[in-house]
Amino acid sequence: MFFLDVLRQALESIGANLFRALLTMLGMIIGVAAVVTMVSLGTGAQRAVEEQMEALGADILAVTNSQRRFWGVSLENSSLGVDDASALRRDARHLERVVPRITQRLQFEFGNSNTRVEMIGSTAEYPVLHRYEIAAGRMFVPQEEEARLRVAVLGSEVPGKLETTASALLGQSVLLGGVPFTVIGVLEETGSVGMQNPNDDVLVPLSTAQYRVTGSDRLESMDVQIRSGSAVEQALVDVERILRREHRIRPGEDNDFGILDRKQFLEVREETTRIFALLLPAIAGVSLVVGGIGIMNIMLVTVAERTREIGVRRAIGATRGAIMSQILVESSLLCLLGGLLGVAAGWGASKLLAEFFNWQTVVAAESIGVGLGCSLLIGIVFGLWPARRASTLDPIEALRHE
Repeated sequence: MFFLDVLRQALESIGANLFRALLTMLGMIIGVAAVVTMVSLGTGAQRAVEEQMEALGADILAVTNSQRRFWGVSLENSSLGVDDASALRRDARHLERVVPRITQRLQFEFGNSNTRVEMIGSTAEYPVLHRYEIAAGRMFVPQEEEARLRVAVLGSEVPGKLETTASALLGQSVLLGGVPFTVIGVLEETGSVGMQNPNDDVLVPLSTAQYRVTGSDRLESMDVQIRSGSAVEQALVDVERILRREHRIRPGEDNDFGILDRKQFLEVREETTRIFALLLPAIAGVSLVVGGIGIMNIMLVTVAERTREIGVRRAIGATRGAIMSQILVESSLLCLLGGLLGVAAGWGASKLLAEFFNWQTVVAAESIGVGLGCSLLIGIVFGLWPARRASTLDPIEALRHE
């Protein structure tokens, strides 16, 4: 009963100054939202690397460009081009297939419905390499790529986003980035690969994407499959030698491209984990401490404003422990409510990052638990001083307070 009485009094006090309570919780909301968002980004990044490692078989190499980026926007042209893919097909002895790729986030429209999708411009071998299956219709063929036909194969989630079905879209004209395409197929549902969701993709012929959508022959990356019986090391040497020749890179100069195999993906994962392990505690700690200081300041103001009330309670028999408990519960409750709102804000921020920047985020139960646990701890720690100050007020002096 004692705790329920204290909790009721704390809720009444917060309700009496609701606007100030919301302002007080703002720092905690931001702090917990930062924790949840950072944890979801870190977990998503680690999971993305793991999924890329699974998708990248032992016989697959990923050739990437070394262009500088800022918030996902390229600051310079890609170092890879269609000629590089042709050179690898022609001269690399240890490669089975070369699958170039370009991607661009575009608006996809059908009738009165529209959504954002990831356009993948590649060859007919792209679904073969990534082990995608066709659920309805068919994949485009090399002849359609050579003719630069405007045909598209949709990821499994695209029809649902347009509030229609796969069968209803087959053979229909749609707009991709304002360019009309005909839907010829829909893929089976598959798992996420790297930092993208393939079920959200729209596959189009590489030449069509370049000449009718992007207007550039630059590539984002190339996936190359090693020929059976060839060693990974031989293929790496082959690819590096040919690309350095095509890019006219002099001896001693750095490559303007990257070649990744499973071992290097593992190294990337470990580096990602290490960076987040260093950044997360620092960012979360600063955010929560700032929120805690705000809580402490407001609670000190609250104690000063309620000096006479505290004096009356002491005069009619309230113990120091009861006064201290009420202030602590009020402080903890403010932080916990701020934590709950922060979790909601962090969850929303994670979803927005996933939607607009195509980043993989995972809001795990652990991040929610950590956020709420830290909120409660901050409420107790930063509420101790105001609670102690309230409990040590002299009843007579408090009653004289105006």
